[in-house]
Formats: sequence, structure tokens, C-alpha cells
Amino acid sequence: MPLYECVLIARNDVTQQQVESIADAIATQIDTDNGIEPGSENSSVKKREYWGLRSLAYRIKKNRKGHYMLLGLDAKPASITEMERQLGLNEDVLRFMTIRVDAIEEAPSAILSRKSDDRERSFRGPKPAGRFDSGRKRGFDDREEFRARDEGPREDFRGGNEE
Repeated sequence: MPLYECVLIARNDVTQQQVESIADAIATQIDTDNGIEPGSENSSVKKREYWGLRSLAYRIKKNRKGHYMLLGLDAKPASITEMERQLGLNEDVLRFMTIRVDAIEEAPSAILSRKSDDRERSFRGPKPAGRFDSGRKRGFDDREEFRARDEGPREDFRGGNEE
């Protein structure tokens, strides 16, 4: 059977468990179409990755964020067509895209590997000069010449010539 990858985006209002249940419904529908008992070891879903709640590039149906899910499928074209029809009817699914691939990679996708790289690079280096510890920028009154003027004259400075 041909191999497919399907990425779906669900609304940000739903929970991660509801997104997983959408993926479960897809898996059971494809397994029954292929004559496989749902939940068995040789399932039609070869890969399943939850990418998390991510920002969308543009608003889709008044949503700015969405839950992303990747599915690697081994299915007949007719069952893929039925899956796409079911996803189009589901109100929680904003967008989906299914493509045919030559092989489903077992390694984590680029999205998940980039997430792990971000966790490793948490230290950003020293803070740039010109900022306070709180992170706010220096204002007009924070310059040294104004702070010195506000402190008043120093006690060791008496002004004039003393001999």
C-alpha cells in the first residue's frame, strides 16, 4: 500500500487529549478500511507526532494558534479520501494536508528536533551593555551626569582656593 503523511491543525480551544482522540478516530477508520483490527500492533498509522500548540502564520477562522499533529499512514487511496472527508467535516480541525511519500522516516521530524535544540540553547550569553538588571533601558535621567548633580556637592570639595 502507498505511504502518506498527514499534518493537521486543530483549534487552540481544544485540549491535547481531544487532538489525540481525533488522531485515534483517523487511525481506527483507516485500520477498519484496510481490514486490520483497530488497536493491534500492525496498525496503519506508522508514525504519530504531536508538535504542540504553535502560532499560525496568519489567522484561520479567527484563530491565531493551533495544535499541530503529524501522522505517517500506510493506507489505500480510498481510505485516505474518506479520512480527508472526515477531517473536512470536523469543526475542530482548521486545516490538514496529506501528501504521498516514498518512505516514512522513523527519526523525529525537523519540528521536534528543532524543539530539542531550543531547549539546549537556553543560555543566551551576557546581557548587552546599556541596560539595568531589570531589563529596562536607561532613560534620560539615568545618565551619570544627572545622577551626580542630584547627589549634591561632595564634602571634600570646598570650592575656591584654600591655603
